[in-house]
Amino acid sequence: IKAEQPLGMSAQGIENYKAIVGLSTNQARKVVAEMLTAEQSMIGEAKPIKHTVKFYEKGDRPLEIVTSTQWYIRNGGRDEIRRTRLLELGKNLQWSPPVMARRYDDWVNGLNGDWLISRQRYFGVPFPIWYQTDSEGKVVRDQPLIPQTRQLPLDPSSDVPDGYTEAQRNQPNGFAGDPDIMDTWVTSSMTPQIAGRWEDPDAPGLFENIFPMDIRPQGSEIIRTWLFDSLLRSELEHGQLPWKNACINGWVLDPDRKKMSKSKGNVTTPLDLIDEHGADAMRYWACSARPGTDTAFDLNMFKNGRRLALKLMNAGKLVLSMGEATKLSDITQDLDAALLVRVRSLLDECDTAFAKFDYARVLERTEEFFWGFCDNQLELVKSRAYGNNGAAAAKSAQASLRYAFGAVVRLLAPIMPYACDEVWGWWQEGSVHVTAWPTRNELDEIASFSGSDGSRILDVAEIVLSQIRRAKTEAKVSMKADVAALTLNGPAADIALLRKAEIDLRQAGGLGEAGEVSYNESSTSATVEVVVKLA
Repeated sequence: IKAEQPLGMSAQGIENYKAIVGLSTNQARKVVAEMLTAEQSMIGEAKPIKHTVKFYEKGDRPLEIVTSTQWYIRNGGRDEIRRTRLLELGKNLQWSPPVMARRYDDWVNGLNGDWLISRQRYFGVPFPIWYQTDSEGKVVRDQPLIPQTRQLPLDPSSDVPDGYTEAQRNQPNGFAGDPDIMDTWVTSSMTPQIAGRWEDPDAPGLFENIFPMDIRPQGSEIIRTWLFDSLLRSELEHGQLPWKNACINGWVLDPDRKKMSKSKGNVTTPLDLIDEHGADAMRYWACSARPGTDTAFDLNMFKNGRRLALKLMNAGKLVLSMGEATKLSDITQDLDAALLVRVRSLLDECDTAFAKFDYARVLERTEEFFWGFCDNQLELVKSRAYGNNGAAAAKSAQASLRYAFGAVVRLLAPIMPYACDEVWGWWQEGSVHVTAWPTRNELDEIASFSGSDGSRILDVAEIVLSQIRRAKTEAKVSMKADVAALTLNGPAADIALLRKAEIDLRQAGGLGEAGEVSYNESSTSATVEVVVKLA
């Protein structure tokens, strides 16, 4: 919509206006003061005052407001029906985190004018409009020459409207191209349509198959621009949301907890960090921050990410060295089934978190599980997995370890894609990024096999193993030192479970076959108590 020139100016107003046309701001102030004095409209003498004025961000002169013809889009600022509709669309959008919906509502409710979409710059997308010129060569704004759809896209500064020739450009009774370009947000607000190749004859059916899209990831500071503008354009063109979910990220902060910004000069570029720690370490750091949460640049997080990637590879080598491929039906031991009960619980948590785009929660829980897997589960069954207790017992351990490790690799693949794809290729065909996502349904049979105790046998076995390690640490001996005797005190149910895990505990704890293990049932104790006697 073109803004109209001010109407209703008096004859005296026109004369006064002519008196200041072409003057600088300071010169015009002096003339206006003289006019007011002559008309006796000013009390007292004119004198300088101080008041707040806006300055251009990188300049030293105050801004001047110049009235000119511009293009606008109705955005709800002056249209209550459209404002209500836009608020409704915002409520239908799934926000991650939900608190960001408030920023959108505040913006829409605070609008008090239309969206100014034209700019007087040299570079940008031009408005595809021409105007007729009158007999004096002046542009007649209310006589636009609108192109046919087949002519788009076009540049009015070089293309010619139907019925005219280039020789008539800017000539009397000819035409003139619109000199303005579109605001940056005008084109970026159409990214869903551009990505979907909307109305592109070379991509038939693509847009209809992918629109509305699933998710818009973006920063919080441009909810009022990119997100709102995209939603507005989709409503105007299609009458619906352009996507179902909006995932809002936070800012990256410098060590002083200030937002990193090019204008502030406090930006740390990632290239050197990627060279030193790897791209997976960079992604690890980025994914450690929950949606909508600001995160500080922390070199230690890059080191942790690299450490996790290396541990993933080392653990993979160890697990894959324990025999050939196995299947879940090979699992016969309660301790192995208990590990996969934990895996199933992990899958449930990660699926719930990913559904909310809480990738940081997925990383947190998967990493926690993985380090426990390496420190405890691998150590508990390692001897058995290498065949120290027969082929059937070995296959049971190997099957549980392989599945658990494979599930971790698949869960971490979206966050640490390179290390995970490398490890996956060591024993699987194809890329991990096109393989099936791990689901709890794969483990329902295992959960049933483990009985009502679930992972409890693993819980109590880990307590015993940790107490054995503590005793060795306090005695300042190697973790490989022998244990002469082990006394286990606890409830009858836990003691029964520990008896099932005794062989693995003997081998992992250093008791061997000679070490003495005794059990004391206690009806009052709620946890396992361990007494260790070193050799």
